[in-house]
Amino acid sequence: MRTALVTGSDGFIGYFTSKRLLEAGFRVIGVDAMTDYYDVSLKERRHEMLLESPQFTAINARVETPDMLKNLMRDEGVDVVVHLAAQAGVRYSIEDPKSYVQANLLGAYELLEAARACPPQHLLMASTSSVYGANTQMPYKETDKVDTQMSFYAATKKANEAMAHSYAHLYGIPTTMFRFFTVYGPWGRPDMAPIKFARAIYADDAIDVYNHGKMKRDFTYVEDLVEGILRLIDAVPVRPESEDVIEEGDSLSPVAPFRQVNIGNAEPVPLMDFISAMEEAIGRKAKKNFMDIQPGDVPATWADISLLKRLTGYAPKTDVRTGAKKFVEWYKEYYNVS
Repeated sequence: MRTALVTGSDGFIGYFTSKRLLEAGFRVIGVDAMTDYYDVSLKERRHEMLLESPQFTAINARVETPDMLKNLMRDEGVDVVVHLAAQAGVRYSIEDPKSYVQANLLGAYELLEAARACPPQHLLMASTSSVYGANTQMPYKETDKVDTQMSFYAATKKANEAMAHSYAHLYGIPTTMFRFFTVYGPWGRPDMAPIKFARAIYADDAIDVYNHGKMKRDFTYVEDLVEGILRLIDAVPVRPESEDVIEEGDSLSPVAPFRQVNIGNAEPVPLMDFISAMEEAIGRKAKKNFMDIQPGDVPATWADISLLKRLTGYAPKTDVRTGAKKFVEWYKEYYNVS
């Protein structure tokens, strides 16, 4: 039985990742601080469901705590690490940037030091489509230059990629950064659009529609994202003998066992179409409050997932109408609305 360490295990993506790892036969050690950035009761319920498995061990701690991860990896003999713990949110990074320094930068440093001391077979770390920033050439490819981040959140994630590459080069730690695109689904964060939209529609309040609806997002259903993560575990990068052996389109570093991989639905969906899917699933029309684009936001995202398919044979496939229906079914049950 392999042992996986999942940081942020009680978070939205962390819960589904931990659940799938347990189903795949892993022993899972979940680290989460249960911070109050959003409704802690959601995290507590996810936590309770994971604890139903005897193969799940919970650690309540902040990833930036000095030497906590190093001691844990030493004591538990971790084979695979999936690092999801982070301060999330583009807009909140304008309000409280220091929290991103602590969780995203110091947390990643502590993880990398732990991996240096106790090397796992594979270190997988969450990045984001936000690192593509002001890039306008679409779809986004992992080999694109990414130097124009539009938010401090995105900047910390780009820094994580650079930090992880340096450790992969210096210490030979096989590392994959997965860049995810607008993840949604059941058990999602209340600060994300689906819950905001559902809450407003059921209350007969107006939803805020930014950039006057002229936005496109590569909406990715959470279970599709997690399937991609699980399949990447065994796609372990190896330092190439020379730059000449790297295939075209592969983001594999010429000097380290390191690559970035997009995980998205490969389909940019207009925001108004996503709202329409939510309205259809709920059975009500939304009142709309059209607004200017918010600072830090980009008008569109679109993932090229050729590399994911090449490495794993997998491509996310849940369309937004199916995903919105599944989300609304969960929302109605969890929040007891009809």
